Amino acid sequence: MSVHDTIGDFITVIRNAGQAGKPTCSYPHSNLRAGLASILKERGFVSDCAETKSEEGHKRLEVHLKYVNGESAIKGISRVSSPGRRSYCGYREIPQVLGGLGISILSTPKGIIDDKTARKNKLGGEVLCSVW
Repeated sequence: MSVHDTIGDFITVIRNAGQAGKPTCSYPHSNLRAGLASILKERGFVSDCAETKSEEGHKRLEVHLKYVNGESAIKGISRVSSPGRRSYCGYREIPQVLGGLGISILSTPKGIIDDKTARKNKLGGEVLCSVW
């Protein structure tokens, strides 16, 4: 049985589009990926994210990348938890990224949230990715 990491693929699409200087990138829609994109928008890593429809009528998530002085606002984005190695933590053990300059994105019982919100609300969960 093959296992595909759609979150990892989505993160790779965003990373590659930023390195190539593309204004937007697109990926099939899911609520998990939409939550991840909305956190990136809230924290200022991307300029906008929107739900669109493809020619076949399938929902797609379009992410408008943000650039500062010609460079992508996302310097790095990496997957922490993977299908073969899940990474869970309590709210006290949530990793800080670059001493607080970056963010960790978690999947919790209350939805997809960033590390600051998780610590504030005392929520732990699966660490999906780190962004800086």
